[in-house]
Amino acid sequence: MYTHGKHAKTESETSSISLSSPPPSPPRPAYYVQSPLEYGDRATATSYHSTPARPPTHNHHSRDSFTARLSSTPGTRKVSLNYGVTGADRHRDDMPWRDTAAIEEESLLRDGEQEEKRLPRRFYVLAFVAVFLVLFFLFALVLWGASRHQSPQVTMNSITFEDFYVQAGTDSSLVPTDLLTLNSTVKLTYRNTGSFFGVHVTSTPVLLNYYQLAIASGSIDYFYQSRKSQRNLHVAVMSSKLPLYGGGSGLSGRPNGQPVNLTLSVTVRSRAHVLGKLVKPKFYSHVRCAIVMDQTRLDTPVSLKNSCQYS
Repeated sequence: MYTHGKHAKTESETSSISLSSPPPSPPRPAYYVQSPLEYGDRATATSYHSTPARPPTHNHHSRDSFTARLSSTPGTRKVSLNYGVTGADRHRDDMPWRDTAAIEEESLLRDGEQEEKRLPRRFYVLAFVAVFLVLFFLFALVLWGASRHQSPQVTMNSITFEDFYVQAGTDSSLVPTDLLTLNSTVKLTYRNTGSFFGVHVTSTPVLLNYYQLAIASGSIDYFYQSRKSQRNLHVAVMSSKLPLYGGGSGLSGRPNGQPVNLTLSVTVRSRAHVLGKLVKPKFYSHVRCAIVMDQTRLDTPVSLKNSCQYS
């Protein structure tokens, strides 16, 4: 009796103790997380974190999941304890370095595209030189076109015959022939019409012809004519004891001889330096005058204003 009561007391004490004290908690498992050393490197290092996992609601199910995850990844120590997380979220949480790598890769691609779009400095230098040359060429072309409309003007004024006579004689080889001596002076005016350039002037010989026979000649010395200016020139056209060899049968040195038809011709060359030596327009003035020489009116100027053709 006494023994039974004592046993009953022991069971009640035991039940009260079991109801009042909480059940012992299971041991907290440790898990290990594997993280990459560097982006793009396959070598990995294992970092151990002894962090207590969140107590699962179903201990047996959690342990089975833990064992399945551990066994499903051979050769690794990575264990992820995620409760209430979807597969996509778990994948992002397990590999955050992949998101960082993707961001870095996109940044590198954007930088590469910007570098490809950015033109090199050499291209700008070449473009500047090309544009400068094109503009300079256009400027020179405009100056050349403007200068072509400002050609010089040559005006023949008069010719004066001082001496004219024909006499019999011999040439340098002692061949008998008629010898012609003629002295004359041609006056002309040269005018530079250019408003922004000067000209350098030369000429061909000034020829005085009796039909096809040249009986006298002269020359215009080189000179420079500044812009918007003019000058008067005196050119000596002469010959001395010129052998005729029968070509001047119509010529006579007698004072009362008949008038003689002569032709005066010259070409005046002008060269302008508009833009240094880069733009050098040239002008040619061809002059041809018909003259009637009257042997009775020597030393008298003969007007050429209406007797010349200019081209």
